[in-house]
Parts: sequence; C-alpha cells; structure tokens
Amino acid sequence: MPQTKKSLDEINESVKVPSVYETSFLQKFLAYSGPGALVAVGYMDPGNWLTSLSGGSQYRYELLSVLLISILIAMFMQSLSIKLGVVARQDLAQAIAVKVPKSIRYFLWILNEIAMMATDLTGVIGTAIALRLLFGLPLIFGILLTIFDVLIVLLFLRFGIRRIEFIVLSAILVVGIIFGIEVFRAHPNLFQIASGILPTSDLLKNHEKLVLSLGIVGATIMPHNIYLHSSLAQSRRYDHNIPAQVNEALRFANWDSNVHLVAAFIINALLLILGGTLFFHKTGQLASLQAVFNGLKNTAIVGNLANPLMSWLFAFALLITGMISSITSTLSGQIVMEGYLNIRLPLWQRRLLTRFVTLIPILIIGFMVGFNEQDFEDLIVYAQIALSIALPFTLFPMIFLTANKKLMGKHANSLVVTIVGCLLAGFITILNLQLIFSLI
Repeated sequence: MPQTKKSLDEINESVKVPSVYETSFLQKFLAYSGPGALVAVGYMDPGNWLTSLSGGSQYRYELLSVLLISILIAMFMQSLSIKLGVVARQDLAQAIAVKVPKSIRYFLWILNEIAMMATDLTGVIGTAIALRLLFGLPLIFGILLTIFDVLIVLLFLRFGIRRIEFIVLSAILVVGIIFGIEVFRAHPNLFQIASGILPTSDLLKNHEKLVLSLGIVGATIMPHNIYLHSSLAQSRRYDHNIPAQVNEALRFANWDSNVHLVAAFIINALLLILGGTLFFHKTGQLASLQAVFNGLKNTAIVGNLANPLMSWLFAFALLITGMISSITSTLSGQIVMEGYLNIRLPLWQRRLLTRFVTLIPILIIGFMVGFNEQDFEDLIVYAQIALSIALPFTLFPMIFLTANKKLMGKHANSLVVTIVGCLLAGFITILNLQLIFSLI
C-alpha cells in the first residue's frame, strides 16, 4: 500500500535543529528535546498510577525491580522506534502497512485500535476521576469533557509542536515535584527500597504478583508509545542527505528519549514507594485513587502526615497526567489509523474520528458498570494487562523492520541487537502466556 503523505504531516519536519557542523551540545540537546517528553507521559499515565500504587500497597517495594526492568526494556524499544522514524522517514504503522497483505494489515489495525482504546481509557478515566476528586463532578460528565482535549491539540498545534512539548515537559516537572514532596514527607525505608530493586523468582511463582507485574509491564511499555515515537522523531528538520547529520539526529533523539524515560521511572518509583510506605496492607486488594486521596488527609491511615493539601496536590497531578496522556494517545490513534488505512480527511475530522473511536467504548463500559469508580479503576489495571498482551504484535514487527537492510541501510540492526530485541519481546510474550495458562 503506497503512502501518499508524511506521518503527522502537520508537524513533520516543522522544528529546525542546528547543523552537524555546530558545536554546542546543550543547544543541540534542547533543539532535539521534546518528543521524549511526549512519549514519557505515556509511561506515567493513570494506568501506571494504579499499577504502581497497587504494587506498593500489596508488596511494598518488591515490584520496583519490575518497574526498573520495564524502563530498561522501554529504552531499548524506543531507540528502535526512533531509528525507524529518523532513517526510514516512516512511522511504524506506515512501515508495516507497505510490507504485509491487506488482510494482515486490517488485523493489525484492529488489534492496535483495541490497544489505543485501552490506552485512551486510562487517560480519560484518570481525568474523570481527578475532576470528581477535585470538584465533585460525576464521572460521566468528566468523561464527556475529555472530548475537548481534541480541541486543545488542534489549538496548540496551530502554534507548532514545540508549544505542546513545552507544556508536557512542564507537566512532568510539576508532577515529579508533587510526588517528590509527598514521598519525602513519608520518610520511606531507603534500605528496603534498595533491596526492592533486585528481582526475585517469586515474581513468576506468585500468580497475584505475576498479574500485577504484567500490569506494570503493560503500563510501562505501551504500543502507542512505539508508534508515537516513530512519528515524532520525524518532527525535526535537517539535511537528510548528510550521513553525519542523520547520525547526530539519532544520537540526540536517543538522549532526549532516555533522559525523559529516566524521569518517568523516577515518578513511577515515587508512586510505588508512596503506596508501599503509606498504604501497605491498608487498602485491600487494590489501592484505589479515591482511597489514596482520602488516605492522604486521614490521620488514622498516615498519622501526622495527613494534610488536605497533599490530597489536593495528588488529585491535581492526576488531572495533569490524565489530560496530557489523553492528548498523546489521540495523536497515537491518528498515527495508527492513518498509517494502516491511509485515511484522507481534514485534520479536525481525523482527530475527532480518532477520539470517538476510543470514547464510545468507554461510555458503553461506563453504562454497563453504572459509572462505578472502583469498577473503572479495576478496569484500568486490566487494560494494562491487555496492552501487555498486545505488545508482541508491535515489538516483533518493529524489530524485524529495523533489521531490514533494504529499508534501513547501514543503520539496520546488527545481529546482536536483533537477537536482544527478540529475546526481550519473547520474554514479554512468555510472561503473557504464563498468565493465560494460569487462568485456565
């Protein structure tokens, strides 16, 4: 299927960067910085909140190792996504679409559309819950309000992708500061935190830990981030005919990605530590967002640390990440739909279509569960597991595409990189199969 337009054509090659002949590292890093922030938001959305808080409340700091492994795998996979975008000048959906028969292309589109719905569900529900915590707004109205994030995307994209990148980076900093303050006040045990970073075999033997670990993997390494990064990597404008310039673009795009993924890891680790310090064995099977919000101002749970301001900051951080992650998932949905189906519609129609495709199932589920907050939060956790199951269908094609010398030239994966990529994707697949067989 021939592609007739660039990925996210309204922002493609819209940001000029310094040439390879300029020497300022900081200037170049700042110029390339931004796409990594947009991708990193997907690693700290409300789905991550619930799985991290649940992990902390049930197993204290034991699942920090899962979080660290997930981020390291994410760094590797995002680097391949960047390489595909920079070298091949295609996003992953476009690259797959031209290589597979129509039937497989439609199957992959449907599969990834479901993954996009699961991704969007976490952002939409997180935003709706935050609005309820802050303003008492019923969940159904909070969900409907998220339609307007499409208008926000359209508004800010009129001023360029750099505006959105700046807003997202600011949001990450604010959320990081909020959780840094809350964890600092909680006085966690540093020795136990350090020991939690080391993985144990119990993660595979204990079914409940396995389910939650898969939830963390699914919430951390998400298909939509792979698609998104392969497109956003093309937003920088430079001379593609200069090999040294392409090498530099790859180098700085990876710097941007890894720095922001480290930030995402820190924020998720802070959430897990917060759950493990304040709510360990205090909130039942799952640490609900409502329970955390109430617990932060309840002296019976957190003692002298109780403070209404901490509850408000928690809900405010949830609102920020919910809204921002919803925007990035809308962009990802557009990439998937356009790449696999090559839909030609005006921008506002494409984005509204993308939004409604994901919003309608959320509303249907909402009516089925009576817009019960706990049911929605449980659904977010299992949505992360669904994302983990969908991951191999994203990772394996990307690994083989970036190993294709005809497509990637001298930047094609080495045999070692391909083997490592397949082993990592296979590791996730085996975890998924073990979970499925344990449920039979």
